[in-house]
Amino acid sequence: MLIIMRVSDSLSLIIFIKKMITTLGKWWGMEQQKITEKVIGCAYRVYNRMGYGFLESVYEKCLASELHKTGMNFSQQHPITVFYNDEIVGEFVADLFVEGKVMVELKSVRRIVKSHEVQLVNYLKATKTKVGLLLNFGQEKVEVKRKVKDLNSDEQD
Repeated sequence: MLIIMRVSDSLSLIIFIKKMITTLGKWWGMEQQKITEKVIGCAYRVYNRMGYGFLESVYEKCLASELHKTGMNFSQQHPITVFYNDEIVGEFVADLFVEGKVMVELKSVRRIVKSHEVQLVNYLKATKTKVGLLLNFGQEKVEVKRKVKDLNSDEQD
């Protein structure tokens, strides 16, 4: 993308910068944000109808039903292969992979603990996916953790 613009004053520059940030945001994550918002909305609909206490697999099927209604593309029980020095060293399964952009890991426990978050981040690393959701259909509410992985570092948000 090449943009040529002559800025005549500081107000024009500020307006231009805001427009560029909005445009770049759309390219660099707004799509994932919209996907996560839809998935979270679906999770709340499932919880409002089903409540607490079912197995994770039941919530997965309910969430898949809600996602299907939105028209989003997704896969259930998405396979993940972990490599080390070009060798397969592990194979895992993520609960959902939505629109080829957002990894979703579901839980049905009292509350999310750090190991659940680490599991999701490792799935993001292994699949080179930037955004993931950890959704817990907990005892009192749906817990949501959104993870964004900088694929060029080991840091996590």
